[in-house]
Amino acid sequence: MSAIQVRDLRKAFGATVAVDGVSFDIPRGEAFGLLGPNGAGKTTTIRMIVGALKPDAGSVTVDGEPDPTRESVRMRIGTAPQAIALYVDLTAEENLRFFGALYGLSGARLAERVDWALDFSGLGPRRKDRVSAYSGGMQRRLNLVSGLLHDPPVILLDEPTVGVDPQSRNRIFENIETLKRLGRTVLYTTHYMEEAERLCDRVAIIDRGVIRAVDTVEGLIGRYGGEPVTKVERGNLETVFLQVTGHELRD
Repeated sequence: MSAIQVRDLRKAFGATVAVDGVSFDIPRGEAFGLLGPNGAGKTTTIRMIVGALKPDAGSVTVDGEPDPTRESVRMRIGTAPQAIALYVDLTAEENLRFFGALYGLSGARLAERVDWALDFSGLGPRRKDRVSAYSGGMQRRLNLVSGLLHDPPVILLDEPTVGVDPQSRNRIFENIETLKRLGRTVLYTTHYMEEAERLCDRVAIIDRGVIRAVDTVEGLIGRYGGEPVTKVERGNLETVFLQVTGHELRD
């Protein structure tokens, strides 16, 4: 059974079609990358999968359960949104206790998961500091673990390394690799092929709301790559693919 099954998702905002017939399956335990330039439809797809945005058409199934707006389905999902979703006037520990309570955790279990999150993110020594005093990278790391307190089997990460320092970026990579070893299913959006290559078992290239190809990074280069080139033509998708692989994307 697939951990995530997406079928013919479509979403338009007025005359702008953000997602146009997107379909893919993610088996349990797989790290799956959604790779594309800014404005390709990655975040809109994520928002529909978690039930925060209603699709105009299509369906989403999580662990065999339809309708991600249902509480029983949402409790199986952990997410780190692209926008920082933290209370900056609270400490890291206070933020985690608050979000843990929203997931229904309390008492010793809540304390255990808060300690785990602080250790996992490397923020234990700063647990009593207000988030407003954190660097952007530290906020990203806290943003990530805030969505993991309930130990979800399915994890959606929307460009979790945007604007972070190298130390935090490496820590986030290590966190995701640990989650993979634990058998979690990860959907990871990015516009960097190097991130997808390191973290993801398979990658879907999305551009202008359409899935253009799905394969391993090696498979994508083998199918679409040519000799290294320096000229870029035909728009955003080819630009992204060329910049990060050194290969031209051919029809």
